[in-house]
Amino acid sequence: MPAEVSPERRAELERRLHRVRERIAAACVAAGRAPEEVELLAVTKTIPAADVIALADLGLRDFGENRAQEAAAKVERIRELRPDLDLRWHFIGALQRNKARLVVPWVTRVETVDSARLAAELDKQAARRGTRLPVLIQYSVDGDPARGGVGDEGLLELAAQVTEARGLVLEGLLSVAPLGADDEESFAAIAEAGRSLRTEHPAASVLSAGMSGDLEVAIRHGSTVARVGTALVGDRTLTSR
Repeated sequence: MPAEVSPERRAELERRLHRVRERIAAACVAAGRAPEEVELLAVTKTIPAADVIALADLGLRDFGENRAQEAAAKVERIRELRPDLDLRWHFIGALQRNKARLVVPWVTRVETVDSARLAAELDKQAARRGTRLPVLIQYSVDGDPARGGVGDEGLLELAAQVTEARGLVLEGLLSVAPLGADDEESFAAIAEAGRSLRTEHPAASVLSAGMSGDLEVAIRHGSTVARVGTALVGDRTLTSR
């Protein structure tokens, strides 16, 4: 695995990053919000360590991964290559309880908590690492169990269970607009879920909702995080550069 990207790849990443930041800024202006209100989270699943380092050198600090073993190896590799980098790692994929032990040692925030059993396991692993673990609850717009997440009927109950865990810190919600659904309706539902959560837990202010194809709509509905993969790094099958 190369430690550095080619000059051409670095230039491509720089162009893509500039365009993504322009999109976020324009969406914020259109929504009457300050661009600083929306955090850019680079989704780097299947992307090599060299690309992450290049993006970090371009100013990014927050990176999202969704495969426990792949991410753990990548984080370790980057720390070996560039111990000077202070990166924040977000786990944004479905997490099995038996993989929590692989994630908790290096992760900054787990964003896909969708059950009391997973919350309990993360709490146990956080105790082992000795620091509290920030988490987001994964909210399901349509309640489809195949996509993960908790629906309206279980959201506040799970939030209460998370806040009762000594090792966890509830910071907000993550959600994905279902494929084929109306984006406006989906993000309106996500925004309402976020308001409901903040009514009971005012500090849970993070709303991670937008991605490459829909970040403008998400920002209009109050998203505070844009999770961007394809628009930022390109085709994820091109991992050898």
